[in-house]
Amino acid sequence: MNQPRTRRRPDRRRDIIRAAEQLFRTRRFHEITLDEVARRARVGKGTIYLYFKDKDELFFQTATEGFEELCARLQQNLCAVPFLRQLREAAVLITRFFASRRQIFRMLVESGGPRPNHAAFHQRAMEHRQRLVAVLATVLRQGVAEGAVRQDVPAETLAAFLLGMLHTRSIAPAGPDPNLAGGPVETVIELFCNGACPGAARAVRRPRATHKESHSGST
Repeated sequence: MNQPRTRRRPDRRRDIIRAAEQLFRTRRFHEITLDEVARRARVGKGTIYLYFKDKDELFFQTATEGFEELCARLQQNLCAVPFLRQLREAAVLITRFFASRRQIFRMLVESGGPRPNHAAFHQRAMEHRQRLVAVLATVLRQGVAEGAVRQDVPAETLAAFLLGMLHTRSIAPAGPDPNLAGGPVETVIELFCNGACPGAARAVRRPRATHKESHSGST
């Protein structure tokens, strides 16, 4: 006797995330209702509350969807290839992640997303950022070991600067290719590695003579 086939339950959470992402990409946060998300995802509004506490939670989960996969892919490449190649691959992966959520991240920058005083939301966002910084810092430590990265600045500080550059590049107005908004990734890496004014770097780091010293030296 044939057993009845069990119908596979669809991934409702993913359907809701995709529906929310489509809406967040085209409209402002306050203009979107959970009723609209439910209709687009073809679920009841009550189903949304099975997976998300409220609209702020749905926004956060949508913005960070794929973050775990991103971190896993970055960690897979650690120490597997030479530093500069590893740095470029990490920058490309991070940029693509940011670029795919450009409108959502711009909502945050422009305070159009969840309430600015939503402490829990921003705390979780900072935790995600710090995790990316930690992964990038590990990459940069390999550069230190290879003699390609300066040792007088903590790797975490350098990683935070690089992440900020990649984020800024990714939320720039989109061009013909969304993955190339704000210029090639190589330009960001070159600026990070060499600086915008490499010839002036030594002068900036050199302590300036005090007024008293300059006068005493002239007598």
